[in-house]
Amino acid sequence: MMKQGKLFFGGLVSLNRMLRREAWHDARYTVLLDENTFENCLPTLVSKVDAFQEADFVEVPVGEECKSLEVAAQVWQTLLESGSDRQAVLVCLGGGAVCDLGGFVAAGYKRGIRHINVPTSLLAMVDAAIGGKTAIDFGGVKNSIGHFYPAELTVIEPSFLSTLPQPELVNGLMEMVKTAAVCDAQLYARLMADNTIGKDDIMAVAQLKARVVKADPYDHGIRRILNFGHTFGHAVELFSDLPHGVAVGIGMKVAMYLSVQKIGLSEGIYNAYSQWLKAQLSAIGRQMPAYGLKDIEQMLPLMHQDKKNTAEGLRCVLMKELGAAVIDVTVGDNEVRDAFLKLAR
Repeated sequence: MMKQGKLFFGGLVSLNRMLRREAWHDARYTVLLDENTFENCLPTLVSKVDAFQEADFVEVPVGEECKSLEVAAQVWQTLLESGSDRQAVLVCLGGGAVCDLGGFVAAGYKRGIRHINVPTSLLAMVDAAIGGKTAIDFGGVKNSIGHFYPAELTVIEPSFLSTLPQPELVNGLMEMVKTAAVCDAQLYARLMADNTIGKDDIMAVAQLKARVVKADPYDHGIRRILNFGHTFGHAVELFSDLPHGVAVGIGMKVAMYLSVQKIGLSEGIYNAYSQWLKAQLSAIGRQMPAYGLKDIEQMLPLMHQDKKNTAEGLRCVLMKELGAAVIDVTVGDNEVRDAFLKLAR
């Protein structure tokens, strides 16, 4: 059984206390970050965690661009040149992309070193930094090479959210709504009704994901419910300039439409979500994308690259009702075409 790392909501104060313990005394720390977190988050990290005042720092490109084999090799080279041994610790200070890359690097270096996730985006706090999935993009396919390699510690510091623009908060909210939709109908209703994102909501979603991961660490069964909307969302993300969470939000609308058609989800739930999604997109200056058949034909191969699929076709997560997801539902290409053609309605 894969050992799950610890999830801390006490922020950097808790991390500072933890790293004073004997198990961390001989560690050499390297902080992995990007231009945004270097400017907005690193000063807070260093001022609140004593152990990082002598740390090395490695800056990588912002966003999905950092998740490449070339960037991973550069980080490995830096670790080698600094003399980092198997007691070294890689601290991932950033959003989902930095946490994905950092976990991948840590899993490979010296056959595995410890890493700590300090997520700085809402999306990373509630999703990407939790669960042990690490990956880089390869061959034009998102997250196609990776490991299950949990962070030793994942530390939620809510003050970092004050550095984020509104679009980034909406980006994370989409993943929060996704987790609630498949796990907790009451939390889903609260998130849909609230105009603000509270610390309690962040904690509730993060703990939900952690419980699902603990029950199925290697993604063989129940954990797949967390992929709701992702088969379609990843294709939207790669086809457009939309960030991951927003693309997943759109993918959820596709999945809900198919859920109505195939397994009896209430049209009322679908319609309410559609209106909510439209309002969220409008709030960040976006609108629901309208795809024609040519667009859909280009996106279908991206969907078929999804790791959950088999030779028989797309294997999707659909939803019978809120809190009741159904995994491995086979969806045909014509059904996908229909759902995407109706997306903007």
